[in-house]
Amino acid sequence: MAVERLKEFISPCRLCPRNCLAERSKGDVGYCRVTDKPMVSSFGPHFGEEPVLVGWGGSGTIFFTGCNLGCVFCQNYQISHLMEGDYITVEELSEIMLYLQKRGCHNINLVTPTHQVTQIFEAVEIAKTKGLNVPIVYNCGGYESVEVLREIRGLVDIYMPDIKTFSYEFSKKYLVVPDYPDVVREAVIEMFNQVGHLKVNEYGIAEKGVMIRHLVMPNWTNDSLEILNWIADNLGRETYVNIMDQYYPYYRACDFPEICRRITEEEYSVVYNYAKKLKLRLAV
Repeated sequence: MAVERLKEFISPCRLCPRNCLAERSKGDVGYCRVTDKPMVSSFGPHFGEEPVLVGWGGSGTIFFTGCNLGCVFCQNYQISHLMEGDYITVEELSEIMLYLQKRGCHNINLVTPTHQVTQIFEAVEIAKTKGLNVPIVYNCGGYESVEVLREIRGLVDIYMPDIKTFSYEFSKKYLVVPDYPDVVREAVIEMFNQVGHLKVNEYGIAEKGVMIRHLVMPNWTNDSLEILNWIADNLGRETYVNIMDQYYPYYRACDFPEICRRITEEEYSVVYNYAKKLKLRLAV
């Protein structure tokens, strides 16, 4: 069973590329500051996601506490960095998934799942024995272990990674991890090899595939263009991409003057129009 194999990764912890080796089954925590139990901040139907996820019933989001990245501009910093949330049992997590399906959500959207993969997919397996049948969305920051991704092959229907940067300077300074560009490239290729391009049903609701998010950052448009070129060259122009304009200098962003502002209309237009020029499949 995949879950039994995943338990081998959690203690000492090798679930993410940090490989911090925390003995989480003994109550220790690593960089993510979570033990081997599920820790959840909130859950419910979400209507602020991409239209192909939201439909008319909403995306069934579950926000997991903690994170394996240290983004200084995190918009969910209360959850990811300040650790707002509560420990629950795996059985309770499975019931949350079933509740969201019963509410009419089109999918189960796992927000920041990387560091809780073992707990999450144990809950998924339990929920499936009780009738869970909507797509599972893996909504992550892109800093993923390829080895772990291979263990969950077949358990994830839709991968939705952020590709935050291809710059080593950016990743070290703002994400607090030096090797993000190398890791995210390998991880996204693995995700794509598992599920391919995004497929939607006759109602326009996503069923399977890769959806990529990229947040345009102030003063970093050249980085964005490099990412778009890589997507087109390595995944193909049918790749579903959401180019996001909602950057706001949350959390500690204003410790860094160069990112202590919203992006300009021109910055966003440069990136969005370049994506259109590449004929990528853009979120609408």
